[in-house]
Amino acid sequence: MTILAAKSAVAASCLLMSTLASAEQPDRDGAAAVLSAYKAAIERLDIADVEKLFSPDAIVIESGKVEGNFNAYRDHHLGPELKEFKSFAFGNYKADIRFEGPIALATETYTYRIVLKSGEPIDRLGVASTVLKWNGQAWQIVSTHSSSRKPKAPAN
Repeated sequence: MTILAAKSAVAASCLLMSTLASAEQPDRDGAAAVLSAYKAAIERLDIADVEKLFSPDAIVIESGKVEGNFNAYRDHHLGPELKEFKSFAFGNYKADIRFEGPIALATETYTYRIVLKSGEPIDRLGVASTVLKWNGQAWQIVSTHSSSRKPKAPAN
């Protein structure tokens, strides 16, 4: 094998190993996709199969209450709530995501509008702090804390 052929083989091996390593590494797009999938399920008013986005021991906190793991939150809070809604739409959604090793810390800001089955609209400003962990194969939510408030009335 010539020196040029050996250098080419080493370069090709390094490129392949680099590509494989980056495919296995957690990334912002993957973490953002989990947040987006959860948001989209809520907007569809259909949270079937959403538990796969959460670690089995995840903690959900909403507006001053520890709801427990996602299944408890789904069964006793979010699921029954969604049945009372005609629609749910997020607006002005932004997620600032930073990484600490295999942990992603997301600060989410948004507005949302719920329309109840009665036709009554509810507008809110919302914020969430979500922690995701890379489990070696996928991002999963391990903790989420959300709160909301009524928007201020426009000044006259």
